[in-house]
Amino acid sequence: MTTGTIRTATDGPATRTLPFTVALPSSRVEVRGAAWVEETDRGALPHRLPAWTRAQLPDDFMALCDVQPAGARLRFRTAATRIALDVDVLRVAVDPQPPAAAQRWDVVVDGVLVDQAPGFGVAAEAGTVELDPLRGTTVEHPGRPTTVRFVLPIEPIDPIEPIDPDDHRDPDDHRDPGDRDPGDRDPGLPAAPRTVEVWLPYAETVRLRALSADAPVQPPRPLPSSTRRWVHHGSSISHGAAADRPTGTWVVTAARAAGVDLVNLGFSGNAVLDPFVARAIRDQRADVVTLKLGINVVNHDCFRRRTFAPAVHGFLDIIREGLPTTPVVVVSPLLCPLVEDTPGPTSIDPASPDGQPVFRTHGSPDEVADGKLTLQVIRDELARLVAARRAAGDDALHYVDGRELYGEDDAAALPMADLLHPDPPAHALIGERFARVLGAVLR
Repeated sequence: MTTGTIRTATDGPATRTLPFTVALPSSRVEVRGAAWVEETDRGALPHRLPAWTRAQLPDDFMALCDVQPAGARLRFRTAATRIALDVDVLRVAVDPQPPAAAQRWDVVVDGVLVDQAPGFGVAAEAGTVELDPLRGTTVEHPGRPTTVRFVLPIEPIDPIEPIDPDDHRDPDDHRDPGDRDPGDRDPGLPAAPRTVEVWLPYAETVRLRALSADAPVQPPRPLPSSTRRWVHHGSSISHGAAADRPTGTWVVTAARAAGVDLVNLGFSGNAVLDPFVARAIRDQRADVVTLKLGINVVNHDCFRRRTFAPAVHGFLDIIREGLPTTPVVVVSPLLCPLVEDTPGPTSIDPASPDGQPVFRTHGSPDEVADGKLTLQVIRDELARLVAARRAAGDDALHYVDGRELYGEDDAAALPMADLLHPDPPAHALIGERFARVLGAVLR
């Protein structure tokens, strides 16, 4: 993976007009990592869960997670060196904290991550969503539409075979034929279109309005038939919490390192074995499924030892209805000293500084004897459960202890600033380690 080493067209005003515009949604711009795209009066809104799940979502918090585009990206081809997205963005203010800082957007050209200069790859304006995670309620305060701009490399990254610009012509597009004539290309543009991916910020609600470029936009080529599809479900750490960019979350780091096509069903605060999530996974086309379970169960204090294992069995049974032989990896929680031996519930400490939330737990170790769950109890239960199912014949089910991804030595070297979520260097470490897990399972 290469970042920040490619020459880009940084000359010229950032606000110059780009002549080629595609209204979104469009057949020329693929949205990967989303189950569907809802057309609203403020723009096209990607959802990570199927539309039918909306009737079963328990509250506004889960509905917010559904439309936060963790792992979602736009994919298309163009010879442009500048692109811009007209969008409507909402940032979250988690009670009692102020709105989150603006998140980065990433652009990947022919598989290479291209770092952006200041002022590029970020939404300058946004509205807010006030979230009360304990009550599961949200209140939206829309802002003004804004434009996110990107600069792409001038020179080709790898030799690319030119394609006929008339291939995949969209019959609904009414453009001057000259727009598609490669002979009209600006001499400062690359000689051929490249595959461009724009990774959306993992925790901002993004409504897509239009894509503009300084060269025509074409549909992407299909992924190679050898590309494996990875469907992952997990908690806020899988969603991306505390990562510094959308391609810097541990899940995306692992996916890019392993060369797999990602569907990320990580939901902040909401990995609690909901049956509708299991059914959404069951209905996917997947070459491997991974389930990172446990931390939200403790943080919500929503199961006891008596009910936790049967709920996991039920979740796995639903997945196996549609994916009977697909490799499934159950991943227990990373090390988290806050709740290793102390039950939840957990919440943001009201005494946290603004913009620097720190979590606290309200449980007591004495309550474990009454059936309350800690991370250590959950790891024991998951290991036992997976062993029992494998002994019963499910050889495609695997178990990974989360402390192999982030353990005591890692916590000492890369501590969690908020006591609950790994910081950016730890996300990178976890992703690199999990890429090896994916490689081993897929082999």
